[in-house]
Amino acid sequence: MSHTLGIRQAQKQKTRRALLDAALELLEGQSLSSLGLREVTRAAGVAPTAFYRHFRSIADLGVALVEEALGSLHPTIRTTVSTAGDSEERIARAVELIAGHVDAYPAHVRFIARERHGGVRPVREAIRGQLARFAGEVGEALAEDPVSAGWSEGDRLMLAQLYVDQMLVTASLLLEASEAEAAPGERERVTRLATRQLRLISIGRRHWLDEPAGNSRTPT
Repeated sequence: MSHTLGIRQAQKQKTRRALLDAALELLEGQSLSSLGLREVTRAAGVAPTAFYRHFRSIADLGVALVEEALGSLHPTIRTTVSTAGDSEERIARAVELIAGHVDAYPAHVRFIARERHGGVRPVREAIRGQLARFAGEVGEALAEDPVSAGWSEGDRLMLAQLYVDQMLVTASLLLEASEAEAAPGERERVTRLATRQLRLISIGRRHWLDEPAGNSRTPT
């Protein structure tokens, strides 16, 4: 009996995976709001009725894709903040990690970039919730960095949100730069821009607690 249940569970997981993969592939050329259930099941090679054994709706499938896509991005965001070394080394490592993630998960990056402000509300809310959780975790990591000594929790969270937003923007731009129709050298231009933007955030971070000109400065 347990062997039979194991086979059924494996088949169920295989079907769910097929539906997610089919949807992700179809979403490379369209938004989630235009995706049809029968279109997904046809691409996955399963009957339409099988869809409802795994997802309540296309929106529900979209939420599952959010969890998968941002789950793959999570370690990258966390590592960019916790990477050891001086500021320039950390920035270079951060951009390298983001570029590697784009190369490894282009469909995930494209999906999040398109649906973050897309027309399917549960998916937008799922993305917002996941990013808020990321920002909270990054804020906790920043609290352990001596550069953040004296910062309020609210300010650390603000900085964490800046980092998370910057990672997403950079990933999206790198994906566009990797497309076949992108101008030659576009990826290098995006990499340089991302490096400069992260450097600006880093400089501002080091001086955030400085007093206005004419007042005593708070040690950092």
